[in-house]
Formats: sequence, C-alpha cells, structure tokens
Amino acid sequence: MPRFHCPADLAPGAEIDLPPGAARHVQVLRLQPGDGITLFNGGADGPGGEFEATVLRMGRSDVRVQVGAHHAIEREAPRAIHLLAGITANERMDWLVEKATELGVASITPLVAERSVLKLKGERADKKLAHWQAVAVAACEQCGRNRVPVVHDAVDLAGWVRAHPQPPADPAGPLRLLLSLREGTRPLLQAAAGAGPVWFLSGPEGGLSAAEEALAVQHGFAPTTLGPRVLRAETAPLAALAALTIAAFVLDKLNPVLRRKLTIPELGQKS
Repeated sequence: MPRFHCPADLAPGAEIDLPPGAARHVQVLRLQPGDGITLFNGGADGPGGEFEATVLRMGRSDVRVQVGAHHAIEREAPRAIHLLAGITANERMDWLVEKATELGVASITPLVAERSVLKLKGERADKKLAHWQAVAVAACEQCGRNRVPVVHDAVDLAGWVRAHPQPPADPAGPLRLLLSLREGTRPLLQAAAGAGPVWFLSGPEGGLSAAEEALAVQHGFAPTTLGPRVLRAETAPLAALAALTIAAFVLDKLNPVLRRKLTIPELGQKS
C-alpha cells in the first residue's frame, strides 16, 4: 500500500486534504476514490505509528482522504545515532541523507568544514536544507519509517560545540565519536561501549583539518577508526551508522542476562 508523509493532526475518522507533495504523488499513481493508502505524521512529538486512509476525492491539484485506523508501529533503530557529517559535493550529500535515513539515523547535521567544497549561506542554504529534508521524507516513505529524522541547519564545528557544551561525565549521556586517522584511535565498536545515544563526527572530501580535529577532541570527541582503508566522505558515516545499529540490534535481541554480561566492544571482538 502506498505510504505518504502527512505532517498534520491525524485521527481516525477525520477528513483531510493531503499536503501538495503527497497529493501530486497520489495523482501520479492514478489512485481513485476508494483506494487505500498509508499516512504517517513523522514528527518526533507526533502520535507515531501509521494510519490507514481512504481516498475520497481526486481534484486537479488536491486530494481529500478519510483517516482510518491507527497502528502503533515503529521501525526505529535501537540506538540513537546522530551524524555530524561534513558537507559533500552535490548529489553525494543527497545520497548520504537518503541512505542514512534508511539505516535509521536519528538526525543529521550538515557540517560546513574547512575543506568542504560546497559552501552554504543565506537563501542557498535554506533551499539545500529544505531539499535534504525532503530527501529524508521520501526515504521514510520508501523504507517504512514512521519518524522522519531532522536535518538540522548547516553549521561549522566551532558553532556546533558552542551550541552543545560538553556534558559532565555521564554514562547515559551522548557519546561523542570522531572519525580520525590520528594516532591513539580505537576501533569503532570498542569506542562505542554502552547503549546510549551517539554523535558521530566525520569530515568532507579531504577530511577534517588538524585544527578541527583538535577542537573536536577538546570538546569530548573520542577518535575512532573504521579500519585500515580510507573511505569516501559519504561512505564513512554510513558504515559507522550501519555497524553501530547492527551491534545495538544484536545486543537488544539478547536475553536480559546475556545483555548485562556482553558489551558492544565484546560483540566487535567476536565478529
């Protein structure tokens, strides 16, 4: 059944007009009155889950539907992974946002790094942000997620650390990880002990500068590595996201006794 993002107040029995984008998609699919679709609000503070809906009327540019039963279904990752990713050139960033959404990312912050090829300011930045958010919405419609990850405003690293002061040592607080080739890095699954949220920082093409890495370490980011190979800027955060999500999923599925005894680093050692 076709799925559509509908950021409106959804309730069983309500009759609503679909947002313009969803309405166009329904018309492209040539759905007719009486056909069924699935709607989801997508907001972090919304009702969650998804709703059955039935097409009532097809206009030239509008589509009216009746909302049906609610199903409290969530398909979120067991561990919240937030990407702070260096902005890559052109469609590579689109690809990163799309695939990260499919893999279950909690949020994405485009990082304006010293070596970023694409520099965003003013109206151009607003258009790019809206475009990337739309890419995330489309990925949720395709993959079945009912929560749309937020694509935050683009920011440089100095601005981000000012807005996110380093929290006091707290096992339940967000873990900060920095993808780095510097000495003293730890393998990802060893550095990512625990089950709490993670901020994963990676650079654009050419990586982060030495000054940016030093600033990140100064503000609590622990250097980590994905192995001996150098991955593309759009590949590295996705590889980290996939590894952390799979490890958390395996840990989540273990029985409670084993879960208390086995940590993510141990999972990495056994793989």
